[in-house]
Amino acid sequence: MPATDYTYPSVYFAYLFFALMFGLAVYFFVKSRREGYWGDKGEEPKFQMFEDDDTPRRTP
Repeated sequence: MPATDYTYPSVYFAYLFFALMFGLAVYFFVKSRREGYWGDKGEEPKFQMFEDDDTPRRTP
C-alpha cells in the first residue's frame, strides 16, 4: 500500500488562502484610496448633517 502524504495539499491550500486574503486587502485598500476616503475630506459625510443644520441648538 503506497504511503499518502497530505501535508502538501494542506500547505498549498493555506498559502493560496493567505495570498487570496492579502490580495483582497490590497484591492480594498486601493479602492478606498481611489474613492477618496483617505485624506482631508474622508469623514465629510459623517459631519455633513451637522454642518447643514441651520437651526440653533439648545443646551439643556
